[in-house]
Amino acid sequence: MEDSESLGFEHMGLDPRLLQAVTDMGWSRPTLIQEKAIPLALEGKDLLARARTGSGKTAAYAIPMLQLLLHRKATGPVVEQAVRGLVLVPTKELARQAQSMIQQLATYCARDVRVANVSAAEDSASQRAMLMEKPDVVVGTPSRILSHLQQDSLKLRDSLELLVVDEADLLFSFGFEEELKSLLCHLPRIYQAFLMSATFNEDVQALKELVLHNPVTLKLQESQLPGPDQLQQFQVVCETEEDKFLLLYALLKLSLIRGKSLLFVNTLERSYRLRLFLEQFSIPTCVLNGELPLRSRCHIISQFNQGFYDCVIATDAEVLGAPVKGKRRGRGPKGDKASDPEAGVARGIDFHHVSAVLNFDLPPTPEAYIHRAGRTARANNPGIVLTFVLPTEQSHLGKIEELLSGENRGPILLPYQFRMEEIEGFRYRCRDAMRSVTKQAIREARLKEIKEELLHSEKLKTYFEDNPRDLQLLRHDLPLHPAVVKPHLGHVPDYLVPPALRGLVRPHKKRKKLSSCRKARRVKSQNPLRSFKHKGKKFRPTAKPS
Repeated sequence: MEDSESLGFEHMGLDPRLLQAVTDMGWSRPTLIQEKAIPLALEGKDLLARARTGSGKTAAYAIPMLQLLLHRKATGPVVEQAVRGLVLVPTKELARQAQSMIQQLATYCARDVRVANVSAAEDSASQRAMLMEKPDVVVGTPSRILSHLQQDSLKLRDSLELLVVDEADLLFSFGFEEELKSLLCHLPRIYQAFLMSATFNEDVQALKELVLHNPVTLKLQESQLPGPDQLQQFQVVCETEEDKFLLLYALLKLSLIRGKSLLFVNTLERSYRLRLFLEQFSIPTCVLNGELPLRSRCHIISQFNQGFYDCVIATDAEVLGAPVKGKRRGRGPKGDKASDPEAGVARGIDFHHVSAVLNFDLPPTPEAYIHRAGRTARANNPGIVLTFVLPTEQSHLGKIEELLSGENRGPILLPYQFRMEEIEGFRYRCRDAMRSVTKQAIREARLKEIKEELLHSEKLKTYFEDNPRDLQLLRHDLPLHPAVVKPHLGHVPDYLVPPALRGLVRPHKKRKKLSSCRKARRVKSQNPLRSFKHKGKKFRPTAKPS
């Protein structure tokens, strides 16, 4: 008899079209959360499931949702087309990702199951048109779903059968408590519900009371992060803030951190400070800015996944605007204006092949650390997490480590063996770059991105056609105090590279500019029998040079 612990997709009674889609996605075996949750969900039970980030929670609810919808259409009485599945997520990016996953799983049954994403506020008119066609599954944030319910463009009271709340532990912290309570008043009294979360906290318990009816709780016996054989976690104590910038510069410029990496900071202002600092050394990075439209943010993620950038700087969802429980977010630390309250990167966003997560700023909570670290070491790939710590932050880091260790009291975050004295030669360059990144330069960098969005906005295209002078002013509005990039800082001389690292580093060779006369001579030597130009005059050599 087959061991129940090794239940495969083919033994779950799934529709052949779903099994084919699962095979196409390269999933040979279900993950632990999928193995436990899918059979229970197919039995019609409510679920409260906790599993770590990157463990396959989305498929754990998407597969049974699709199976139940397909089974109902195939065997049940013919009824009017209606919305029967609702997926609530805390951010627009997660909504887009959930929609994509459900559509991939429904590849071979796309005619029978349609999915709509209504999370983007700017597409209200097109969303109303989509909802008029009554898709089978609707994905969105609580605020957008409630808006459509209040406008009567979405009706769920007589049709909803399945409710999914993904990343449940984030919804209240994003200020969706009132929306959720109002939204539940528009739902029928009886429906099946799944709550999926990476952590169990007070908010999840409150949601459980609101949404679930006699649920089965799946608190899987697995660590919240992969084991040390897959995920290596380090800490490095930096005596000063300057040491943090110096160490980061050395790690990236000397290629000590290889592959794609995510840099986490605690405020948007810090994101731009770090980006401008790294630009001084010709280290290309991009900032995932919640103030930008959803399409722009998704484009940045797509470019990162395709390899256009090796490094993305981001703030995590817990501190992006300092969400306050039960309230909309206002101003964040140091006067940061609230970014899009439905934008965040620490949870659930699918970055591909991230080799390292660098916590340049210490995460504010243990949960934030878990979700940052969850961006790497996904799908059995190895990963590294390196946390920069100031001496005053070591007690807070101890609390994070205590939560991570659980009953196992061994150290989780190992000390990162690095001699700061070996990179002292880079300190003057680091100071020079830090001086160039002024508050005014940061402000100009943020304004530049916003101007680019305005210039390329489809919605403003008609306005600029009617007001060409405004377009000209915007195009010719030059920055007043841009960060001055000094080209020589992009080159690492051999004498600055520590002896122990010289075999690993490939310093960039500085190319000298050629004078016009030397350019002419080079053309002549490379093409001895062809004419060439110099200062507007045409020359033709009469014989080959000896």
